[in-house]
Amino acid sequence: MASQEEKQAQPFTDIFDEDEAEKSFLLSKPTCLIIFGKPGSGKKTLARKLAQRWNFIFIEALEVIQANIHEETEYGLKCQELLFKGESISEELVTEMILQKLESPEVAHFGYVLSGFPSLSEEYMTVSQQIEKIKNLKLEPDFLINIKCPDFDLCQRISGQRQHPDSGQVYQRSQWDPKVTEKQKKEKNQHEEEDKEEEQEEEEEGGEEETPEDPHKKAESFHQLVQRPEDILENAEKRVGTYKDIMLHPLEELMAEQDCQYLIEVDGNQQPDNLFECKKKAYVASDKNYRCCYCCFNKQDELFRVLSSYNLIAPRYRWRRSRWGQACPVALKEGDIVMGNPDFAVSFLGKMYILSSPEALKTFMLNPRPYLLPPMPLPPCKVLVFGPPFSGRTTICNLIAHKYKGKV
Repeated sequence: MASQEEKQAQPFTDIFDEDEAEKSFLLSKPTCLIIFGKPGSGKKTLARKLAQRWNFIFIEALEVIQANIHEETEYGLKCQELLFKGESISEELVTEMILQKLESPEVAHFGYVLSGFPSLSEEYMTVSQQIEKIKNLKLEPDFLINIKCPDFDLCQRISGQRQHPDSGQVYQRSQWDPKVTEKQKKEKNQHEEEDKEEEQEEEEEGGEEETPEDPHKKAESFHQLVQRPEDILENAEKRVGTYKDIMLHPLEELMAEQDCQYLIEVDGNQQPDNLFECKKKAYVASDKNYRCCYCCFNKQDELFRVLSSYNLIAPRYRWRRSRWGQACPVALKEGDIVMGNPDFAVSFLGKMYILSSPEALKTFMLNPRPYLLPPMPLPPCKVLVFGPPFSGRTTICNLIAHKYKGKV
């Protein structure tokens, strides 16, 4: 008996027991990130790249507002009403939408990367109160990422930004200023020539490769670009100063409480792509991040033929049916036996799940954990009670339903 209790108290999972490993994964907490930094340091850009790479849910004020308006939620209708009146969306409403998103089913499964919260505006909550909200989240952040950048470099970069009035696209000085672009092109050509000379010395038979086109060289009318008021140098300096006065000290206290191995500080002067590559290497070193890429859904049209032939997890591995076969796990959780439609099949953790409707598919893909965790959604037991009049059929039915939590 004692040995059995010791086994139950053992925190490790037997990696060769598939059911136990799957249950351990489904009960595990998803990885969550928060990105801090001065205004204009590139928090949103980095957060979006991380969300795309690791399948996080990207949470940021503008993204949350647009999503609520698109889905026509209660908050979205309120935002539309305010915008139609020409009024701004209150800080209270934005904060409520962010907190609601942080508690959504998809975040409970995929985890989140949060940017722009806490916010500099203290119209609804002070910075300290916003940080308290972060500490009391149901899903606490695992990693804190702090983008550090000197004030002078950051303000110069912000003041060099220009926006296209039609598309809303923001361009850095290195993209629109002819002097800077010419200088970069010369440096790039010089590096390419040096690389070619090295390659020719190593391999004389090697053919010449065409230099890739500059990604910033587009048929964009740069003469139409305008400078936003917040990008004017004086305004940028004021925003950075406000950040240092209001937010920097509380954030430093929060970061001081964080375990140093889960606090990542990066150089904000790097290009976004280089910064992202640096972050990606840091995440691979942590076991927590394998959860993000381990869970992935693949929509399949032809169930067996497609899944049994490719998209394998490992060599010689084959997709298998789940223990529910063709029954829809979402319907089973609700107590109904509904056969799934192969058009609504998904793969998850190497097994196939067949959903019965687009609504069930959407619900399952947002967060499959409630439908796969114990108590397992096994097909419900159906009992028919019959007998002569006044024999106690109703009484027996009620007793059975009460005992086994069924419906009469």
